Amino acid sequence: MSEISERYCRRADTFQARIDAVPEGRWEDQSPCAEWTARDLVRHVVETHGMFLGFVDRDLGPIPHVDTDPSSAFRSASAIVLGDLEDPARASAGFEGFRGPTTFEESVDRFLSFDLVIHAWDLARATGQDERIDPTDLEGMLDKAKAFGPAMRGPQAFGPEVEPPPDADEQGQLLAFLGRRP
Repeated sequence: MSEISERYCRRADTFQARIDAVPEGRWEDQSPCAEWTARDLVRHVVETHGMFLGFVDRDLGPIPHVDTDPSSAFRSASAIVLGDLEDPARASAGFEGFRGPTTFEESVDRFLSFDLVIHAWDLARATGQDERIDPTDLEGMLDKAKAFGPAMRGPQAFGPEVEPPPDADEQGQLLAFLGRRP
């Protein structure tokens, strides 16, 4: 397992645990993402996994639907991505990314893995779960977020930066930068 696939796997496991801990009746609760419920958030993550597979001419295939089984839908999507990360030929498949030539593995690490951390927090906030982000996952995240540039602040992306509380820790600063109120 590569460093990138290990990181992705750890973050996918955290997101899966948050999905599995959503209390009954909370799937339609509003998430911190203005237009998304908790279920919509999982749908976005699953669809984004499919989008990144599409960049290298692959797809999710027939997986469970988020509307009927959000847990199995994400579990299936993440297993496909992880399988591709663990296959050297598939992991190194190249494509023309938003910032130039890249590989499947690099794009998963740069975006999908990042997205899992933030959306795990969003899901926790929406459904009343523990909102702490693992300190290992916070390392360098603010710098990575800033590296996305202005393109990150658009429809179905991150909102405008908010002012963090004066005593904000690393997690609070990251969340505020991404338009969330810690």
